[in-house]
Amino acid sequence: MARANKFGERDPAGETIYALSSGPPPAAIAIIRISGEAAGATLATLAGALPPPRRASHRRISDRHGEWLDHAVLLWLPGPATATGEDLAELHLHGGRAVVSATLAALADIGLRLAEPGEFTRRALFNGRLDLTAVEGLADLLAAETESQRREALRRADGMLGRRLATWMQRLTDVAAAIEVEIDYDGEDDIAADGGVHRVAIAALADEIDAALARPPAERLRDGLRIAIVGPPNAGKSTLFNALVGGDAAIVSAIAGTTRDVIERPMSLAGMPIVLIDTAGLRDSTDPIEANGVMRARRERASADVVLDLGDDDQVHEPASNVIRIAARSDVARPRAGALAVSALTGQGLDALRDRLAARCAALLPPEGDVALDRRYRTALAEVGRNLHAAAATSDELIAADHVRTARVHLGGLIGGGDVEAMLDALFGRFCLGK
Repeated sequence: MARANKFGERDPAGETIYALSSGPPPAAIAIIRISGEAAGATLATLAGALPPPRRASHRRISDRHGEWLDHAVLLWLPGPATATGEDLAELHLHGGRAVVSATLAALADIGLRLAEPGEFTRRALFNGRLDLTAVEGLADLLAAETESQRREALRRADGMLGRRLATWMQRLTDVAAAIEVEIDYDGEDDIAADGGVHRVAIAALADEIDAALARPPAERLRDGLRIAIVGPPNAGKSTLFNALVGGDAAIVSAIAGTTRDVIERPMSLAGMPIVLIDTAGLRDSTDPIEANGVMRARRERASADVVLDLGDDDQVHEPASNVIRIAARSDVARPRAGALAVSALTGQGLDALRDRLAARCAALLPPEGDVALDRRYRTALAEVGRNLHAAAATSDELIAADHVRTARVHLGGLIGGGDVEAMLDALFGRFCLGK
């Protein structure tokens, strides 16, 4: 019988799911995961008997008609102390396509259902094995491509952000309870008014949240910092672009105006994600196609996190903190004053440029050891902070209590409360079947 979970979803109780949790065959080993009430009975059907719990067992497995499937290593993990909070089984098979296909077909024949993307993790969330912040961290970990993305995702998946939010919620709950006591027992001789202390506690929490919101956002780490190479035609932009990405990604020509569109290349710089951007030469042009490319180049220059400027001094409009001035053809031309001498052809200055660019990027990313906040968290925490500041500023305990209650609602939405079903659907859609 279906029941509703804490997110208002329908939970198909009794349904047992399965999926290939390793990479697609062929491979040395294939892992198939089974979760649900029938996991133990399914394992017993395949192996002839249920293996000892939490101990790897080598068994011959067959389908329910007795057809031999493979020799496999089996794991039987009774719930609730499992990854999903349910009875869980794993089959470690030879990773050939035919073996995997036959075993999956045997599980379907027994009556199990193929898992949907992210359904194993969704059940872990439903059963309290993970909180919402840890699930999001796991999704980021699966998508991580650089070292800094991996480290930040691990911190979130390990529950660092969830623990911080839970601590804030507990502090809010304590303050709310104390305010309600004052309201309920207003005027009683044995209940001392302590509104000043409450306001100090509320203000302190609001300041902590403000500090968290002031740090660089998670999108910079997740999507990569945008680094735009700009300058006039024939300044060496495309040659520098190719040298930094390590390949012939952009066409290089002595003909001015060769690059007419924006060329992007995601890459890793000192373990940090960046998007390097080559742009059209900045000049006035009557050619409508080139003029459009110049317009896009100016737009990229205005929105980039860091600009590598190969132009003349009078062409610099960005704040100095956002610009690294480069003389990109130092092997054939005298470097301009204050510019970093670089030759993409000889390699001169490239290491110095990478070091300077890495230092600039590191200052724009979330600090190492902390957990970054994405847009959903920043939006909700901004509302939490606004209500806390309002609560701290009023002397009316009823108004303060109302603001604290509202703050708790917004904070609760981040750790699993509220109407988040659509968000969960989008989140778990990022997972593979075996997760």
